[in-house]
Amino acid sequence: MATPSPAEDPGSRQAAADVAAIDWPAELARHERWLRTVVAARLGQRGAVDEVLQEVSLAALRQQAPLRDATKVSPWLYRTAVLQALLYRRKAGRRQRLADRFGEHRRPLESDCREADPLDWLIADERARLVREGLSRLAPRDAEILLLKYTENWNYHELAEHLGISHSAVEARLHRARQRLRQALAAVAPAELAHGA
Repeated sequence: MATPSPAEDPGSRQAAADVAAIDWPAELARHERWLRTVVAARLGQRGAVDEVLQEVSLAALRQQAPLRDATKVSPWLYRTAVLQALLYRRKAGRRQRLADRFGEHRRPLESDCREADPLDWLIADERARLVREGLSRLAPRDAEILLLKYTENWNYHELAEHLGISHSAVEARLHRARQRLRQALAAVAPAELAHGA
């Protein structure tokens, strides 16, 4: 009786079947929106989100130790997105230092936004600026959980499931993040807060 070749080995076929059990393109599409929020919170640069998500997609498709448990997809994607955001930040920092060194740094142009009522536009723009400034003063973990809670409208259970943490950890992180955001907003615009804006 001939010994099966490695390509015909039943164990390798089962491993391939386990890997194929998770449809990564579908999972990436399903989780894309909240992953964008996580990456944007970590980097503070909307333009970098697509690049980082491409790296997350590549990491998912090229896993060296393939994930076999479909219930762990969300936490795995979260950890991978955080790691890729950190790697992007490091790479961007090197690029920025190089550009500064050679005097090639350019400021991005502001978009020309016009609405019917300029006063409404100014007030909305100022509030958005204050919130962005407040969020930028928070640790990335605090900004990220606030953005996921309020932009994705996730409840505590959904946050715990996607981030791979306990329900009580979500409560504690949200409570601390809200307190820190209040403090950051008070530092950014104490007069605004005093008038109840």
